[in-house]
Amino acid sequence: MPEPLLSIRDLVVEFSTEDGIVQAVDGISYDLYPGETLGIVGESGSGKSVSTMSLLGLIPQPPGKVVRGEAFYKGKDILKVSKKELRHIRGNEIALIFQDPMTSLNPVLKIGAQIGEAIKTHHPDEKDDRIKERGIQLLRIVGVPNPDRRYEQYPHEFSGGMRQRAMIAMSIANSPSVLIADEPTTALDVTIQAQILQVLKKAQDETHAATILITHDLGLIAELADRVIVMYAGKIVELGDVHTIFESPRHPYTVGLMDSLPKLNVEEDWLRPIPGQPPSLISRPPGCPFHPRCFLSQGRVRCREEEPPLRPIAGTAHLTACHFAEELEGHTGPLVESVGAGV
Repeated sequence: MPEPLLSIRDLVVEFSTEDGIVQAVDGISYDLYPGETLGIVGESGSGKSVSTMSLLGLIPQPPGKVVRGEAFYKGKDILKVSKKELRHIRGNEIALIFQDPMTSLNPVLKIGAQIGEAIKTHHPDEKDDRIKERGIQLLRIVGVPNPDRRYEQYPHEFSGGMRQRAMIAMSIANSPSVLIADEPTTALDVTIQAQILQVLKKAQDETHAATILITHDLGLIAELADRVIVMYAGKIVELGDVHTIFESPRHPYTVGLMDSLPKLNVEEDWLRPIPGQPPSLISRPPGCPFHPRCFLSQGRVRCREEEPPLRPIAGTAHLTACHFAEELEGHTGPLVESVGAGV
């Protein structure tokens, strides 16, 4: 096993609100290895985006705050480096692709100027003609037609898919070691999503970057990820390689996510949603955060009173935070039924 490129340890991120402290990320730890694609999946509010944005100082402070934790990148804790060092890393060695290119791109600057700025920021001595040449090359790599002409156009002259391609071009401009893609296809229609998937693969091949793919789309995870983190209520509840997670999930929440998807080979007139609502992140219930919605926990005091640690399954690299994960082995039916959220 190679050395991790990025190691996160016990990361806790909080936000101050009028109602109290929201613990958006609650003690997560994981490693990212060179060349791999690590998927982070979970419903809205699970802490997926905050967990990565906080690494690069991209959460508003205040109200946000990294309470504790370590994030070692190439042996250096980037949560403790100076602002100058962090600016050198951000967009250069660790780059981001945001989910909505229309709000991420500057509407009054040409696409070429914005790509050029991404390069010039980290290579101030680079000549303008070399920057333009590189920018056009990047647009060509991500599949923008007529890149010479498109380089001189404004964001409003691009379609949604083309804007996202431009965002990907900007993110790989400096050949980063880590690429963070935050819901990169959410704002696009299904046909364009498939095209952007291919562009992401090509971008990763071009830079040889390790990629963190943040999404709620399990299809996207199945298509691109090597390993998967499942997050719920700010915690990692399951972690493993993509085949194991999809074929043998060992946390009821993961099974609930799988079960809520429409099945092509099953004749059903309805979907199977996960019942109830996620817990309040201001006043967390005791025990397992998923227990009010979980079929396995019904009538079990341990689930209500004792929070399960993230532990390996039978000594493997497959980790789960469930007291009764072994009961899921070989289970083929739905585990999450229509139980009341307050049970």
